[in-house]
Amino acid sequence: MKNIVAIVGRPNVGKSTLFNRIIGKRIAIVHHKSGVTRDRNYAEVDWQGKKFLLVDTGGFVPESDKLFDKHIQNQVKQAINEADIFLFLVDGKTGLHPLDSEIAKLLRKKAVGKEVILVVNKIDSPSRDINVTEFFKLGFNSHYLISSINGRNVAELIDFFTRNIPQYKESLEKSDSRPKFAIIGKPNTGKSSLLNAILKEERNIVTDIPGTTRDSIDSILKYYGKEIVLIDTAGIKKKSKLPKVDSIDFYSIVRTYRAIERCDVALLVVDASLLFKALEKTPKLELSKLKLDKQDIDIINDVITLGKGLLIIINKWDLIEKDSNTSFLVEKKIKSHLQSFGFLKLIFVSALTKQRIHKVLQEANEIYKEYTKLIKTSLLNKEILNEIKLNPPPSVRGRDIKINYVTQISTAPPSFVFFSNEPKLIMENYKRFLEKKIREHFGFSGVPFKMIFKKKN
Repeated sequence: MKNIVAIVGRPNVGKSTLFNRIIGKRIAIVHHKSGVTRDRNYAEVDWQGKKFLLVDTGGFVPESDKLFDKHIQNQVKQAINEADIFLFLVDGKTGLHPLDSEIAKLLRKKAVGKEVILVVNKIDSPSRDINVTEFFKLGFNSHYLISSINGRNVAELIDFFTRNIPQYKESLEKSDSRPKFAIIGKPNTGKSSLLNAILKEERNIVTDIPGTTRDSIDSILKYYGKEIVLIDTAGIKKKSKLPKVDSIDFYSIVRTYRAIERCDVALLVVDASLLFKALEKTPKLELSKLKLDKQDIDIINDVITLGKGLLIIINKWDLIEKDSNTSFLVEKKIKSHLQSFGFLKLIFVSALTKQRIHKVLQEANEIYKEYTKLIKTSLLNKEILNEIKLNPPPSVRGRDIKINYVTQISTAPPSFVFFSNEPKLIMENYKRFLEKKIREHFGFSGVPFKMIFKKKN
């Protein structure tokens, strides 16, 4: 996409606050602790009929030897390569900092031929304007004095950097119909490594330190000519391990669940080495005792409750001693453990060695097709009413129950309405029977669906 606008600057100058102010939503995590934004955070913005992609970056520390700082350096440099326009943010309260000069040098060197706008933040009122002249020595012709907190001059700044962006003709209210896949799971299961293996580029930071990804981050790629949105998310920690309600990790989890809400298919990444570690105390690694832990089960329940498709990805499969039958036995045991979620799909991959990485998008796309599939009413009634005729619902308290008609009323998630003379008397085990028959005839692998029972007119 053209018209990429990147916000760059040293730590704690208000980049994420400006990002949120421009997009009009609290997408980036804003916290008093510096260094919260680590990866590039993307958002597509419509401004008076003009569309651009806004990129928030981590605070840039050019000469730091700290591990995360070095990764942030690489992320900022990559954002410089991608972007067309740069909002170079500095702090008008604390004044010119040596790091500001270092970043200015980098922009002059790497952003040749691109527009750089010096944005002096935290200038809450005109009375503070006189204090910013020292920033002009950085050598950029375009400059704006703003307050990202109260919005002062932010609209004027947007007007300025979008002045050469043409208006597009599509409706601004048009929904995004691209398939969206959210990569979710516990911390340090290899979610970002999996995303990078799929994208074949280092879009997110990958280290061996748990909790690297804190914001939910979108990446767009083409799959057989069609755009797909991949959402990388922070690891979902146990609630009991959150130190306090307003912690950064808490907000990361909130954003992860928002990512699940807006996705079509969730890709749950499970660490195979941890899965097998629980068996080390058993003789000969008894696979009969293998199961997902409670936290993974809770995540699965949340995804199903939200009505999203789900693919379970057993990652780090290269670390497991196995034979040709191991994956079959593991899948069988996990599905047995999941019981009512037997319709879910599993694949075994290694993000490190790229083993079966191509299967991730292939399987996710198949689940998306099932998620958006619509069955013709005539075909649905032909097959399901015949099953009901062969196995009618049992009578309750002497009342015969009849189901006369069934229709699919929506997709994503699929929803079916059954019309009956006594909808409230249909028992749960018979509802499970109907679900089983729908799946036998029409698939919906990897997809939960809703069944609604109404009284016939």
